[in-house]
Amino acid sequence: MRQNRVLWLLDRLERDPRADAVIDAIGRGVRALPLGRGRDALHGRWLGHPVHPLMVQVPIGSWLSAALLDLRPGRSREAEVLIGVGLTAAAPAALAGWADWAELRRQQQRVGLVHALSNVTAVALYATSLTCRLGGRHAAGRAYGLLGLTAVGVGGMLGGHLAYRQASGANHAEEVPHVVTEGWHRVGTVGEFPAGRPVRRSVDDVPVLVIRETGGTVHALADRCSHLAGPLSEGTIADGCVQCPWHGSVFRLSDGWNVRGPATAPQPAFDTRITDGHVEIRLRQDDQGARGQQPEDRAATGRRGEGRDPWIP
Repeated sequence: MRQNRVLWLLDRLERDPRADAVIDAIGRGVRALPLGRGRDALHGRWLGHPVHPLMVQVPIGSWLSAALLDLRPGRSREAEVLIGVGLTAAAPAALAGWADWAELRRQQQRVGLVHALSNVTAVALYATSLTCRLGGRHAAGRAYGLLGLTAVGVGGMLGGHLAYRQASGANHAEEVPHVVTEGWHRVGTVGEFPAGRPVRRSVDDVPVLVIRETGGTVHALADRCSHLAGPLSEGTIADGCVQCPWHGSVFRLSDGWNVRGPATAPQPAFDTRITDGHVEIRLRQDDQGARGQQPEDRAATGRRGEGRDPWIP
């Protein structure tokens, strides 16, 4: 069977390095923006998944509605309002998209750059359409609007490729609760986990970050970052958290909560105990986890899952 021509072109785009210099320059510029806490809001950490797909519904819906109104005579004024709404809503949606794009893998960024260019083209065409309509050139305005909708469709197709083919914005730790078997799993002796140093272990072929604090408390999280599967065991440990070495997402060791983005999903956490000098871990179920609990409840949950070897002073 012959390969789909569109997929062949997209595969070529993923491997094409000619725009990498431009990607690097734009990425540095986006990461340098003084967004503060607004950056996490643009990533969608508050929502639990990227906010960009939600925000683009307003311009896309407005422009599609305007195209439908263009099919009926005498509805030019309403179409102009909808195009204006779409143009206004496109700016924050684009900002959220650029914030996500700057933290992607190179292959994803290559496709994402063309996705952005398609949407920029759509905005330019709709701005021209609105200008023509306001100037009384309604036929030209409708023509530019149709071209703009076509550009939006191309951008949407590329966005779908990013989301579903390349897993951009997906939770890369979602499968952990589905593949780790129930019960306690022995991951090594206490001596194999030097205090304060992250150690990588494997349970049911799932990489796990295990770290023992100086006082003896043991924490365990899924090792692959929920953002883009970065190895947390190679990250930085500080203030009870681990920072992903790839894109800087920060997770709380006690329960895996994503303290800072770009990750929008927490890390699966494990209960821990020490039995006969061996560290054992068990996947923490949703009803046992810390999500949504008050601080004192989280502390109690952590104490239940933590153990201390009596031979360690």
